[in-house]
Amino acid sequence: MKKWTTLSLVSLLSLTLAACGGDEDGPVRIGISGSDTRIWDFVAEKAEEEDIEIEIVTFSDYVQPNIALSEGELDLNAFQTISYFDDFIEERELDLAPIASTVIAPMALYSEKIASIEELPEGATIAVPNEATNLGRALLLLEEAGLIELSDEAGLTGTEQDITSNPKNIEILPVVAGQAPRSLPDVDAAIINNGIAVDAGFSPVNDSIFRESDTATPYINIIAAQSEDTDREDLQRIGELYQEDDVAEFIEEEYDGGMIPTFIPVEDLTDY
Repeated sequence: MKKWTTLSLVSLLSLTLAACGGDEDGPVRIGISGSDTRIWDFVAEKAEEEDIEIEIVTFSDYVQPNIALSEGELDLNAFQTISYFDDFIEERELDLAPIASTVIAPMALYSEKIASIEELPEGATIAVPNEATNLGRALLLLEEAGLIELSDEAGLTGTEQDITSNPKNIEILPVVAGQAPRSLPDVDAAIINNGIAVDAGFSPVNDSIFRESDTATPYINIIAAQSEDTDREDLQRIGELYQEDDVAEFIEEEYDGGMIPTFIPVEDLTDY
């Protein structure tokens, strides 16, 4: 497997100390969540051939990449689904917008105690991410697995109160998404976001006991920018480079189903 070298990996500390705000003459700073930079390393090498320098900035949560983007410390970020993004910017009143779609990163159920969902005991405890859209997505995954049923009103942001059938009396334990892998010794199973699972050393394809199959628009990941920068030529070009066939092939080969390249127009992203 070919290894790609990160062109520029800067820490959040050094970024914060740097002058805020990007411009088309300097490097494009792209924030991601987690330490897996393989796709962006590949895109960065392509961009370098067109004299576009990319700096990859890693974060350990799902909050700071949007805050940093809104404050001008980043030019782009790429780590979140469109549904999470829409919910976050509405709640925080941030002036951000998507400029391109990237991948679907299937959410999955993991366990250190059982090998299949059929082995889940009566009264099992399942940890789920506590953020509104991720919690709703996790509950939909449990419904898809046949473990619970949800009310028709649950939508994308359902909560435990929307569970209408729970034959195994499963206990839902909301935890901070980044802490879900650490909860595994203390629970029967945990639903873990794709990138967090990979960072924790799990293969979403090989190590999960159930993985969502739903490829609905709300769970497509995006590249986001400040609204005033959505027409910047260098940022638009990065979105185009990401969506080229060689990147899709790289993702398919590198992740073996753990990431699914999903390139659709922005207007379709925002209409779900």
